[in-house]
Amino acid sequence: MRTEDVLAAIATGLWRWDNASGTVTLDGEAARLLGLPAEPVVLPEVSVRSRFHPVDWNEINGIVNLAVAEGTLAEARLRIMDVDGRVLRTVRSRSKPLESRSADGRVDYELIGTIQEIAEPQPGTTAAHTPITGDWRRSREAFLLDAGRALAEARSTAEVLRVAASLSMPGFSPDGLAVFGVAGDRLSIIGHHGHDAGDEEPFTDMLLETDYPAAEVVRTGRAIYLATPEDYKRRFPATWPLVQRFDRVSWAFLPLTVAGRTMGAWMAAFKHPASFSPDERSVLTTVARMLAQALQRAGVAESERELTTGLQRSMMPQLGPEIPGMQIAARYVPTGGGLQVGGDWYDMIPLPSGRFALVIGDVQGHDVRAAGLMGQLRIAVRAYASEGHRPDAVLSRASRFLAGLCASPESDPYEAAGGGGMGGGSAAEVDADFQSPRFATCLYVECDPKTGLLEVARAGHPDPVIRMTDGTVLMRPTAGGLPLGIVPDTDYPTTRFTLEPGETMMLCTDGLIETGGHDLDTGWARLRAVLESDTHGPAGAHEPEGPAAGRFEPPHLERLADLLVQAVHGPSSHHTTGPLADRREDDIAVVLLCREGEGDGCACGTPPAHPARPARRTVLTVAQDEPERIAGARRQIRELLHDWADADQVDSAVLMVSEIVTNVLLHTDGDALLVAEAVGELGARRLRVEVADGSDELPHKRHPGEMSSSGRGVLLMEMLADTWGVDPQGEGKSIWFELHEQSKTGPDQTS
Repeated sequence: MRTEDVLAAIATGLWRWDNASGTVTLDGEAARLLGLPAEPVVLPEVSVRSRFHPVDWNEINGIVNLAVAEGTLAEARLRIMDVDGRVLRTVRSRSKPLESRSADGRVDYELIGTIQEIAEPQPGTTAAHTPITGDWRRSREAFLLDAGRALAEARSTAEVLRVAASLSMPGFSPDGLAVFGVAGDRLSIIGHHGHDAGDEEPFTDMLLETDYPAAEVVRTGRAIYLATPEDYKRRFPATWPLVQRFDRVSWAFLPLTVAGRTMGAWMAAFKHPASFSPDERSVLTTVARMLAQALQRAGVAESERELTTGLQRSMMPQLGPEIPGMQIAARYVPTGGGLQVGGDWYDMIPLPSGRFALVIGDVQGHDVRAAGLMGQLRIAVRAYASEGHRPDAVLSRASRFLAGLCASPESDPYEAAGGGGMGGGSAAEVDADFQSPRFATCLYVECDPKTGLLEVARAGHPDPVIRMTDGTVLMRPTAGGLPLGIVPDTDYPTTRFTLEPGETMMLCTDGLIETGGHDLDTGWARLRAVLESDTHGPAGAHEPEGPAAGRFEPPHLERLADLLVQAVHGPSSHHTTGPLADRREDDIAVVLLCREGEGDGCACGTPPAHPARPARRTVLTVAQDEPERIAGARRQIRELLHDWADADQVDSAVLMVSEIVTNVLLHTDGDALLVAEAVGELGARRLRVEVADGSDELPHKRHPGEMSSSGRGVLLMEMLADTWGVDPQGEGKSIWFELHEQSKTGPDQTS
């Protein structure tokens, strides 16, 4: 009896689908099952395709592609339609994809297989029937969407493995999972689920030549399905004794492939029999691909985090040993994205004189080059400072160093030799950014811990901020020069002032001020509110118990640093994806220096409950060639008197300061030294302002005409000041005035 007769007797036909020629060869039984005359025929592909239900045709495409990738049989259920669109019958197709090459070398495939009619269950019977479309398929699609979303959000290898262990596949959930990785010529387990601790020992260091399914999957890049223990024992007898004790009955081993490279294998083991139908294999293959991509992303992210951490640790040094009488705190927050390393830095440098220097700076840009320049510049500044140079000399040398470092070569030898860069561009075009000039701002402060004397040199950087013992916050104007690297030979004048006991100085980069859409004014107002609010209330201080009851202790300097960063980025709960994500527009570096007060350490917080209020004091020098700093003097007075009871008196003080300092610059050849001090309790304070100069000529009262533009200084002090006078000094004189605060509180209120 012929084979064709046997197949026809069991309603099974043969077909051959040639994808290259676009033709389908059918025997008589196959033609009959497709609703055609029962005789052998060769038909165009489109004629046969029209006989299949459209939904089933879309599905069989995916099944065939899966079989081609895995080198397995393609199995599918298909509904046969007549010319009127009615379903004639349901058939099962089993075929083998075979690779073929055309004359021009193009790779294609042809399918050789069988078609067999499936008997549909009759109404009222218990025969199982799984529709081609239905709840299972919808569950599969929903599962794959959820799995893809969960794996895409995993940020580390551990998270990816946890997500893989929690996947619940519709209809055939495995109860044992393992992920294998490859290191050289060895296979190891990087994660598993559904096994006891120690079960992975025999598989943790296995040669790729071992007769084990995961090793073969890595070697060949093809999936292995073992539906029964007999299949496992027959194909892998050497490792079957290691697996037998787990009491599993079905296994699927799938390659973890990314960009054509097999990076490992994934095992799904079942305690119940699994037939591994095309739909089930499709789900497993899709999960394996998503798992491979998630593991690769997690590996890259972990490498970037490790690199970032290493760069930050090497470029952001730890603050040095404790300094008697001083407290120091610092924070560095990189901008979002990339390696999260930018151009901001800070440093504390011990000096040969026994003093120490605080440095804070910002190299232009937030990229890798900015980080590299920052590291080089930080080392250069540290070297110059360690040699014992003064602050102005340190910045001058650093400016020349950065200008030479960023100088663009006149010609590129690689380009002159005819070399090309990536993407066809020249090397000069590819490296244009690395040859472009960069500048940096910097603030260098040399501090004497015994006296609190600060010597400040500034290169285009924001001024330091001083928080006084009573919580008043002032931005301390300092002389400065151009940013580093713009003009190699730049002078950087030095400003001297004293950090009084209990005062705190803040140095920061512009990222702390301007992030979040703020400019210098609004950003400074935001920071000032934080600095001042931290000095009152339970958030900034606490009342101790026991013998110290009734005395408030200051907050820790580290907490103040955290509050300043949170004022820009929000609390840590905002550091998540979604609408509450913080906006990191610029790097942030901040350094806090507090000189300890009398008694119990740093008084950089709330003063005791009822002692005499400490004096507020500010000192400012206005040079002959810097008349623009008169505006800074006016601002200093307003900030010093920000809570003065009478606003008219504040205006009077500002007017008199402006008049006296201007007269010094106009009528003398020296600089003006401004000293302002407010003492006393709130509502009853006394303001004393002194302006000293080097001239011995005393001011005298004039009688200016109506249109005169000068000569009213003495008249103003007589009208506005409570008292005023002139004190001759050894060289020069000091003009002073005093104002007594007029409290506007009611008779029942106390200050």
